[in-house]
Amino acid sequence: MIVESSAPTRVDLAGGTIDIPPLFLFHEGAATVNFAISLLAKCRIESRGDDRIILNSIDRGVRFETTLDRLAELRREPRLELLSKLVYFFRPQTGIEMITESQAPAGAGLAGSSTLNIACIGALNELVGRPYTPERFIQIAAAVECQVIRVPTGYQDYYSAQYGGAACIHFGVDGIRREVLAIDTDTLTNRIAVCYTGEPRNSGINNWEITKRHIDGDNDIFEIFEGIRDGSLELREALLESNWNRVGDVLRKGYEIRKRLSSQITTEHMDEVIESALDNGAIAPKVCGAGGGGCIAFYCEEGRRADVEAAISRIDGVEVLNWQLNSTGLEVNVL
Repeated sequence: MIVESSAPTRVDLAGGTIDIPPLFLFHEGAATVNFAISLLAKCRIESRGDDRIILNSIDRGVRFETTLDRLAELRREPRLELLSKLVYFFRPQTGIEMITESQAPAGAGLAGSSTLNIACIGALNELVGRPYTPERFIQIAAAVECQVIRVPTGYQDYYSAQYGGAACIHFGVDGIRREVLAIDTDTLTNRIAVCYTGEPRNSGINNWEITKRHIDGDNDIFEIFEGIRDGSLELREALLESNWNRVGDVLRKGYEIRKRLSSQITTEHMDEVIESALDNGAIAPKVCGAGGGGCIAFYCEEGRRADVEAAISRIDGVEVLNWQLNSTGLEVNVL
């Protein structure tokens, strides 16, 4: 049996970090806005006629193997830890070879690990006979990723990976709800440039430290998260109204609010990229993920995306990403 799966990465426009429990419980109306893009995480699993379990990450260049009678050891295996824990959780009854690959650059801030998580869950669930409905995938993904990073993990990334498209994810006491945003996706695509800065994300930016400060009662952090929540809701409204001038205003304000979270949201190199983009037709930058490296999305003046891309591509290390909106989300196929 051969199972292949893929899931899309995402660009987060507003609401990052507020999707980490329990933070959203302290901000009524908490929400995030993101959209899935065509850079995929892929998983291929082929069952074997022996008892060998082979895990192979192409983009990380790591491969190792074990056997079915040592399956329990994958629970604490440090190599390819996410893959190991997922295989342990699904407990295949035959030998397998599992190959993964991510099209997003390493440390890009495009939710590569969360996206790979969903892709692998989709493939493994199919391999072992579909014990879980797709509605359970996000819960499993968040739990396993928490085991890997050993702190609570945000939820928005799993929704873009599983469902694709543009969406507003609402968080509250009664749970999490995904709202599909019926927006002008052509305009969104034409006005957003995405680049990889060449710097992987900086581990010095720690969402867990911010979470702890919030829980410990830091009033400044609480105020910042109120602004993050408000910005998400305002962006949702602007997108649904196709008020593209307001979209730019909200994103520009959101960038300034997020910089208050940490002095390490941007690096000197990122500041150079942002300055060049703003000088050549960008209205607002959006540092993807936690920042400190990785990718930056730029909301551009109408008709200026190409100008922005041309300008920033001349900066050493910068890679302009070719992307399209992904509307399909997780795909699983049996060959």
